[in-house]
Amino acid sequence: MNAPDPQFPIVLGLDTFGDVARDDQGRLVSHAQAIRNLVDEGVQAEAVGLDFFGIGEHHTPDMPLSAADVVLGAIAARTERIRLGSAVTVLSSDDPVRVFQRYSTLDAVSNGRAEVILGRGSSVDSFPLFGYDLEDYEELFEEKTNLFAELLKGGPVTWHGTTRAALVDQDVVPHVESGRFPAWIGVGGSPQSVIRAARYGFSLMLAIIGGSPRRFAPFSELFAHALKQLGQPARPVGVHSPGHVAHTDEQAAEEFWPHYLQVITQVSRTRGFRIPTKESFMHDIGPGGALYIGSPETVAQKIAANMTALGATRFDLKYGIGGLSHDKLMTNIELFGTKVAPRVRELLASKPP
Repeated sequence: MNAPDPQFPIVLGLDTFGDVARDDQGRLVSHAQAIRNLVDEGVQAEAVGLDFFGIGEHHTPDMPLSAADVVLGAIAARTERIRLGSAVTVLSSDDPVRVFQRYSTLDAVSNGRAEVILGRGSSVDSFPLFGYDLEDYEELFEEKTNLFAELLKGGPVTWHGTTRAALVDQDVVPHVESGRFPAWIGVGGSPQSVIRAARYGFSLMLAIIGGSPRRFAPFSELFAHALKQLGQPARPVGVHSPGHVAHTDEQAAEEFWPHYLQVITQVSRTRGFRIPTKESFMHDIGPGGALYIGSPETVAQKIAANMTALGATRFDLKYGIGGLSHDKLMTNIELFGTKVAPRVRELLASKPP
């Protein structure tokens, strides 16, 4: 594919799942301290010049970010420019009206800086928590995405479905002050979700957490084709991928690897992930893998190359992993904002249109 679409601005940001960090003595901090640390990290992201800071919804002891919009509201109160949003909201197990209300409220308190990324939920802890059946996985997301698209249009909503009560000429408040806030569909491997994003008028966020990033290029092409077939205007494509930035490649890998091994080993019991070896990890942090781990130059080169290959105009680094200290996360944020992001922009500016 060609360089990122010039009609959309380049957006470089950070996503987090609020993984619980360790203190100076190696002890896990409390959930409350992890959330307070997260607010400081969001404030730091603006201070170093980044465009976006997102928090993904999770409901586990090691990722206790069950109310991302509340934390984003706290960050909004201490920032002025950076855009704030979910990364991702599990719409299938939530109510679209309440999601809209929470993020339109965030849009108000942040003076128009809110956005939302919606997903089906690759982590399904919220389904039993809120009383949803995983057998209804597809139907829940299809209907709720349909309703959310109607809510984004503004004005009274009339909607009928099977997964929640109908709405008849319902005015949903608060109203958004400056028009529709940005909304994305997060896609981890489903062509149907790509088509859904195009059909309902959402932007496309490619959640690439394993394998070769370039295998997602057909999704970008499918999205552009679907928009054209549906008579819809072009919309941006973004990429969300995990990583860690330190001063050198060796330091970044050394800091990240033991925590990565522990976390992936733990989640493999329920999600079927292969347990990484040091060899597979080194491949994944190399040019053909999905992990963006290394020095600022290494990470910037990889981001620019994959944004170009995927026709993406946005990249969100999912930083942090359970056990990394808050100090290392703050260093990651500083390096990403002051070194990586400017270098990515420089590299993309040199690409032919």
